[in-house]
Amino acid sequence: MSLGDEHGGGRTSDGFGGSGQTRTRLPGAGEGDGYGGPRRPVRPSRSLIGVVGVVVLLIAAIAFANQGSGDGGDAADGAKPPGTNPTSATGTRPVEGKSGDIPTGYAQDEQGAQSAAANYTAVLGSDGMFNKERRREIVSSIADTSTRSELQSGFDADYSADFLAQIGLNPDGTAPTGSTFVNRTMPAGTKVLKYSDDTAEIDVWCVGLFGLTGEKSTKPVTNGWFTVTVKLKWTDSDWKVLETSQRNGPTPVTGDNQVSGSDEIADAVNGFGGFTYAR
Repeated sequence: MSLGDEHGGGRTSDGFGGSGQTRTRLPGAGEGDGYGGPRRPVRPSRSLIGVVGVVVLLIAAIAFANQGSGDGGDAADGAKPPGTNPTSATGTRPVEGKSGDIPTGYAQDEQGAQSAAANYTAVLGSDGMFNKERRREIVSSIADTSTRSELQSGFDADYSADFLAQIGLNPDGTAPTGSTFVNRTMPAGTKVLKYSDDTAEIDVWCVGLFGLTGEKSTKPVTNGWFTVTVKLKWTDSDWKVLETSQRNGPTPVTGDNQVSGSDEIADAVNGFGGFTYAR
């Protein structure tokens, strides 16, 4: 399912995520002296010297690891100050305001526009868009008044009764008994295309999930990657949606993970909540 080529629905597909940590690890007290030979017995007369030497080495290692992290440390040659990499997270706290369960109240800057675009893309690519009343609440909360009616009409046409029946849903957008409907969009990153004090155009790279779980489902949950372009306007002290569009990719190579069963997918979707995104 897609967010819509001209307004803003979103194809949802499966996501892969995680975070890595790099650790500096000191040599353990295993066998060998670190040079390939067997460890020699420590002579009693040199034991104190050996202990002092290890302590000195540990202190030096800790000092080296912390170099540059203190308030008065000199930056290494060629080191970039924090925040210069456009793909790095800023670390700024997410917004605290909400309209219903939709995050609102973004800063009037590039970072605020990116956060708004990511959160709006996630909600426009949610299962709530398949229910008429919920869809109207979503669009009313995030759309600019100048394009709200147009967006509502466009989405109503996209999520028609015929379309819902085609994908196996009930007329109210719910899944048939014994099934779980999955439509979840997860932003992987954002990029500023254009920005001014009162308008912004943001690309949101996403991975999504879409389909129906259950033994009788003919629409199994699949995953896909896509990019949503969100045009925003600063209105009433917040960023609001003017227009959205979508294109496929960039799509990474599919991993060799074993496909999970329908029940496991349903349990995951019902058990794992989403996020409030902040640039």
